[in-house]
Amino acid sequence: MKCFCEQKETYNLKIEGDVGADPIWCNKCGCNLDFGEIPVSNELKDELMRWIMKYGEWIDWSKDKFVPHGVELEEKHNQLGRELTEKVKKELGEDYEVIFSSSTMVESYPR
Repeated sequence: MKCFCEQKETYNLKIEGDVGADPIWCNKCGCNLDFGEIPVSNELKDELMRWIMKYGEWIDWSKDKFVPHGVELEEKHNQLGRELTEKVKKELGEDYEVIFSSSTMVESYPR
């Protein structure tokens, strides 16, 4: 997968949610990778896209604070992200190193 690293491609990936971004990143240079290039099944890509579309549902963006039960929603999102990361690892095999980066909005938003 092409990235901004010196060698122009990476096998060191990070699964991470963010607003308006695909869920897979280079873990070295931080490049948001082209989701179409990720060699995983379409079923797993669909699961990842459903997961990423729910990113931030625990925040009331207009008030810049957590929605009721927002902490639990964020924890649920992170748990599903960990499960999806394990699926990505399994499908990509040992040629890739894949980690999960949790959402930590709970630390920065008022409740």
